[in-house]
Amino acid sequence: MRLTVLGTASHYPTPEAACSGYLLEHGRAAVWVDAGPGSLAELQRHRSPADLDALWISHAHADHTADLLPLYYALAFGDLPPRPPLPLLGPADLRGRLVGFLGAGAGPELDRVFAFSSLADRRSARIGGLELDWEAVPHDVPAWALRARAGDASLVYTGDATLSPGLVAFAGGCDLLLSEAGADRPDGSHLTPEDAGALAADARAGRLLLTHLALGLGPAEAVRRAAGNYDGPIIPARPGDVVSVGPVSEAVPTVEA
Repeated sequence: MRLTVLGTASHYPTPEAACSGYLLEHGRAAVWVDAGPGSLAELQRHRSPADLDALWISHAHADHTADLLPLYYALAFGDLPPRPPLPLLGPADLRGRLVGFLGAGAGPELDRVFAFSSLADRRSARIGGLELDWEAVPHDVPAWALRARAGDASLVYTGDATLSPGLVAFAGGCDLLLSEAGADRPDGSHLTPEDAGALAADARAGRLLLTHLALGLGPAEAVRRAAGNYDGPIIPARPGDVVSVGPVSEAVPTVEA
C-alpha cells in the first residue's frame, strides 16, 4: 500500500501546500482521501481524476471538501474520458452542500458524476485490494477516522478529531498513523502534537506521520513536541511525499527536529 501526500495545510492553501488531501493506492486501486482546496491540482501530478476508484471524505468542513466542486466540473464538463459515477463516501450532507453551491437543478447531474454513500449508514467498503473501515470521532461536526488495509499493511488516518479511547482502540497496531496536529493547544476539536504522540504510543503505531499542522506551528517543532510522548519514527508530511505502508521499516522522508 502506498500513501501520497497531496496537501497538508490548515484553514487555507498556501503557495507551498494545498489543504488536506491524500492518495491511497494498492495495485490498481486508488482512493482519494479528503479533497481540501488545492489538492485536486496536486492529485493530477500522480493520477488522473478519471482513474480514481473512490473518494473518502472525513467530514464536511471546507478545508477537507472544497475541491469536490472543481472535481465535479472536471468530470462533468472537462476533457476527461467518460466514466461511471465515482463512489463518494462521506458525511450524509455532502450532496446537499454541493447542490447548494451548484443550484437546485444540479442534483441529477451530480448523481451522474458521483455515487454518494453516507459514512453513517455503513462501516466498511472494499475498493479493489484496499479494505476501508471507519469510525466516528469527536469533532465539532460529524467526523470519521479511516483505517485502510492491504494484505498485512495498515494505515489509520485521524481526520480532524480530539483524543479519545475510541480513537486509540481504532488505531491499535497500525503500521502508519497519519495524524492531524491542528491545535497548538487543546481546543476541543483538534489534536495537538502532544496528543498525536500520545495516540501513536497508546495505539502502538509503527510510525507517525504528522499533517494539518496548526497555523504557526512548524514541522520541526511539531515533531519535537510529539516525540515527548512517542519514541517511534515521526515524519512531518509534505506535499508530494510518497510513503510505503507496511509492517517492516521503509525508507521515508524525514525532517531534522
